[in-house]
Amino acid sequence: MLSSEIPADSPASLLFPQFKSELYLGAASEVEGLNEDQLNFESDRWGWSGWSIRRQLSHMASGNFRWFWARWGLQMFPNGVPPGVPDPEETKALTESKYDRRMDEDLYWEVDVLLGKLRQGIGIGQAILSNETVESMRSKEFEFSDHGAWPWFYDIHGSGLRRDTEIPTKIWFSLETIFNHRYYEHITHLYNIQRIKLAQGLSIVAEVPIKGYMALPGWDLSTP
Repeated sequence: MLSSEIPADSPASLLFPQFKSELYLGAASEVEGLNEDQLNFESDRWGWSGWSIRRQLSHMASGNFRWFWARWGLQMFPNGVPPGVPDPEETKALTESKYDRRMDEDLYWEVDVLLGKLRQGIGIGQAILSNETVESMRSKEFEFSDHGAWPWFYDIHGSGLRRDTEIPTKIWFSLETIFNHRYYEHITHLYNIQRIKLAQGLSIVAEVPIKGYMALPGWDLSTP
C-alpha cells in the first residue's frame, strides 16, 4: 500500500515499518564479522570513503538522538519521557561531541557499542511512532533553522517542509518529514558502508533501495 493510501487514523508505524527492525538489522548484518582494519578503512579516492564503516555507523546512530530527542525533547513526547532516553550529559556526548556529526569516539568506538546506540536511537523513534497516527504525523510541525546547508531538502520533502513567511531562516518540518529524513539518512549511509566493503573486496548483505536523497539527479552512486 502506498503511504498516500493509508487511512489518516491508522497507526503511524504503518507509514514507517522500516523502524521496527529493518534499519537496525540492515546495519548489523553489514558489520557482522568485520575485523578492526575493515571497520577502520578510509580512503580519499572517493568522496563517500572519507569516513570508515565505524564512523558511518556512529553518524547514523548520532543522528537519531539529534532528531528524535536532542533538538525538540519533550515536544515529541506529550505523554512524558519514554524509556531509553539518555540523560543530558550522555545526550551531549551522543549529539554534540568534538567529532563531526558523530558520537564521542572516546566513549563510543567498539562496534557492539555503536550498534547498541543505533538500536537505542531507533527505539526512541519507535516510541514517537507509537503515540502518533498518520494524520498527526502530517499535521504536527517542529521549528528548525535553515541557513542554506541542505538545499536538496526542498527537492525531496515537498509540503512537509515549509519556510516561515516572516523569518527566512526559520523552517518547519512535519513529523512525517523528520522520519523520512532519518530513513533516507540511514539508507544513504548504509549504502556508503556497502561501498566501503566493496572497496576492500568484501561482499555485501542487505538490499538498499535507491530512494530519497540518493535518487536525486547528480547524487554520487559510484561503486569501486
